[in-house]
Amino acid sequence: VQLQASGGGLVQPGGSLRLSCAASGSIFSTNVMGWYRQAPGKQRELVAVISSGGSTNYADSAKGRFTISRDNAKNTVYLQMNSLKPEDTAVYYCNFRGLASYWGQGTQVTVSS
Repeated sequence: VQLQASGGGLVQPGGSLRLSCAASGSIFSTNVMGWYRQAPGKQRELVAVISSGGSTNYADSAKGRFTISRDNAKNTVYLQMNSLKPEDTAVYYCNFRGLASYWGQGTQVTVSS
């Protein structure tokens, strides 16, 4: 499985970004896709995940601000991030879990004025 993430960038506090991640290859139909992030000097942490059936799970820091969604026909997961804060600055990694776990290359999100 290959993962191609896009959509990161520089945004001011209070702004929005939308991340996308497309999976390709041998994709098991029952799977979980999601986003994790890693800030400098910190461990990688969960942001949000969504199952192929549509069940979601969010980190407390993401609840109410971020929305994860997916298009199963395109094997693509999205993360809409609103009301961004400087503490959201990190490299965001896409993850696919089917029969095995796969990671995308990471996309930088920087929230700064």
